[in-house]
Amino acid sequence: MRDDPRLPFSPRFWRSPLRGPWFTSVLGLVLLVGITVLFVTGLVSYAAYNPDLSPVNDKTPDKGVLGFYLFAWPTDPPWLYRLTQGVHVTLGVTLVPVLLAKLWSVVPRLFALPPARSLTHALERLSLVLLVGGGLFEFVTGILNVQLDYVFPGSFYTLHFYGAWVFFAAFVAHVLLKAPTALRNLRQSREERNDLVSPAPAEPTVSRRGALWFVGGGSLLLFSTTVGQSFDGLRRTALLAPHGGADPGTGPNGFQINKTAAYAGIDPAETGQDAWRLVVTGRTGTVRLSRAQLTELPLHSSALPIACVEGWSTSDQWWRGIRLRDLAALVGYDGDPPDLFVESLQRHGAFRRAALRANQVADPRSLLALYVNGEELSPDHGHPARIIVPAAPGVLNTKWVARLTFGDL
Repeated sequence: MRDDPRLPFSPRFWRSPLRGPWFTSVLGLVLLVGITVLFVTGLVSYAAYNPDLSPVNDKTPDKGVLGFYLFAWPTDPPWLYRLTQGVHVTLGVTLVPVLLAKLWSVVPRLFALPPARSLTHALERLSLVLLVGGGLFEFVTGILNVQLDYVFPGSFYTLHFYGAWVFFAAFVAHVLLKAPTALRNLRQSREERNDLVSPAPAEPTVSRRGALWFVGGGSLLLFSTTVGQSFDGLRRTALLAPHGGADPGTGPNGFQINKTAAYAGIDPAETGQDAWRLVVTGRTGTVRLSRAQLTELPLHSSALPIACVEGWSTSDQWWRGIRLRDLAALVGYDGDPPDLFVESLQRHGAFRRAALRANQVADPRSLLALYVNGEELSPDHGHPARIIVPAAPGVLNTKWVARLTFGDL
């Protein structure tokens, strides 16, 4: 098979003159920087959920040592999650052409015979299989999540979390094995011949530098059609983002949403003035408050964005409502407030319940919001009341709130 040029196991099957150590090394160094940033921002996103606070905040069961948690998520700066998750998603989409070009440049090695020439070579091939498979898995599931297409089995959170660790472990092993060679290939004026260089190359139609410009142009195109999802003025340019069209509706409530009231199974009869009551539980017992009673409490305003795990975000919206720490005081927490467990009227889907840390509850900008931009919340934005907390992921800013339970979690 190795001598038959009609089969991919033969070096003569791969005839592109573009393949070679220099071309592969350039792409590899770009991915070295990019994937490291992706992994770090992914860990930051994991931390933003305060996963050790409550099981409802962490969708990755049995994570063991992989779910190490270094710090409680802060509330300053209030745009922190908007920045880190925007970088994570936009960079991930932007790197797709680089990843595909890198895989194309080394594809002959996937068919090389014999499969293992030594123990070291066998370990290298195994790391390559995990690297390629893990990379494709992470990028595909990440892009599907951005597009809100959950065609894969199981929870995205669990699959993406464990997949990231497998991929990054293989990535680190590959870097340790190949980084010295890649740097040497970039420094040399003449390219060494190796198994990536075709023994019978076809006539070139483009130079290697031209091919790199082509890959870079593809990345720039994806960047320009994705990054706008994080900026209100550029949202129409985010053609590849699920929220890349016009903002929903007009007026004060005309800004991005993820889950609509209909999707969440919210019955309008439950949110009416006569039916809905907010149940607040704490040290001294339970109080039930109608929306009219809530509006009689001291109201405060906060200018905060909404930022979602899919990468989209809004600019600051003006929220008005009751401070969470003031609601804690109603049930016996006059000093520093404790953690908070929030329950929604939402019927199905993840994060219909969420937990907030004491530092988030204590922040004076953290509200049970009743109004946004001077108008009552619309049903899709959480009427009759929703949570808004600085720097928190959008799913922790629970909509259609039904119950607040204060206390250590």
